[in-house]
Amino acid sequence: MKLFSKLQAKEPKSILNAAVIVAALGYFVDIYDLLLFGIVRTDSLKDLGITGDAIRNQGEYLISMQMFGMLFGGILWGILGDKKGRISVLFGSILIYSVANIANGMVDTIGAYAFWRLIAGIGLAGELGAGITLVAESLPKEKRGYGTMIVASVGVSGAVAAYIIYEIFQDWRLCYYAGGVLGILLLFLRISITESGIFKRVQEENEKKGDFLSLFTNRKRFFKYINCILIGMPLWFLVGVLITFSPEFAKALNIAQAETIEAGKAIAFCYAGLVFGDIASGLLSQLLKSRKKVMYWFLAFNLVMVFVYLNVAGISANVFYFLCLLMGVSVGYWVLFVTIAAEQFGTNIRATVTTTAPNFVRGSLPLIILIYSYFRDSIFDGDIIKSGMVVGSLLSIISLLALSQLKETFHKDLDYSEKA
Repeated sequence: MKLFSKLQAKEPKSILNAAVIVAALGYFVDIYDLLLFGIVRTDSLKDLGITGDAIRNQGEYLISMQMFGMLFGGILWGILGDKKGRISVLFGSILIYSVANIANGMVDTIGAYAFWRLIAGIGLAGELGAGITLVAESLPKEKRGYGTMIVASVGVSGAVAAYIIYEIFQDWRLCYYAGGVLGILLLFLRISITESGIFKRVQEENEKKGDFLSLFTNRKRFFKYINCILIGMPLWFLVGVLITFSPEFAKALNIAQAETIEAGKAIAFCYAGLVFGDIASGLLSQLLKSRKKVMYWFLAFNLVMVFVYLNVAGISANVFYFLCLLMGVSVGYWVLFVTIAAEQFGTNIRATVTTTAPNFVRGSLPLIILIYSYFRDSIFDGDIIKSGMVVGSLLSIISLLALSQLKETFHKDLDYSEKA
């Protein structure tokens, strides 16, 4: 413990330290790329010769490939984060998705597009978990909520930046190139950051680190891990289905000038709202000294907004976009979700959990789309409104039940390891 005391003395006490700033910028580029496909989906597919209903079908296929990549990458980077360190993941992941972004700008077939979205997904999977883990371990426990709030709120604004850049360039290939260049530039900033003292201590001890399978060999640990994943799933249904396919929902709702609704603009409004939501949820959790209480409020707000969004027939396009913004605010619990995951587990598997949990949530999107498609095509005869309400309700109920099984972690000391 003397070693740890010396290391702890060197830990940054300022909220705006190098780890927070670099993690926030990394997540900014991560979200830029993650949401860019949704913004350029229609134009890029049309440019590749896809028309009609195939645009929706191929769009679902490509976003599923991206999410499969994140599912695999989440496990890979999570294990490496606990074995080799949080910093190594921050470097490796951004290098891979920067290269994939540039390659995406060069594709001329659906097969190539799908391959590079898969590779991009693998790279994207490491940023958030490693960044949040590093920040949580580098700040005093009474301040770490502020640090993770900054990372999340700055990061999700990357989606707004992606839309603005697309509006400026009006060229989907240039948007991918811009994301790749931003990622490569960020690599140089990361030279200045150091590993957390808590990880250094565990690294010098003879403990098993990054043991992904240990999450499944202990019943209590397994259910805690599954519950951490389940509380985040409503967000990706909202973003991955309701917002990404907003033009289709606008048409079904007979929105005035529905033909003018752009998925990219809807995503930008949604993520602008998510920035405010992340700030609000982060501040509220610090003021109330509770992660769970605020999480309950946001999950309930999210369910209300899903029903509002799917029952607003006949409104104007501007009001529809405003609802997209409010939808984003309602899922502003993302920062709490990731922070809760980081605080639930010991240092020797913390990066594994914090990296895999959000990526399993993201990676669940193909399954969510499959369930949604089943209700749409087999139960409700093509009615996307009823299908959306049913799936949104199911996911919200599941997430609320999962949250009830998790312990409050606001005051939890993170200096411990999980036993075998």
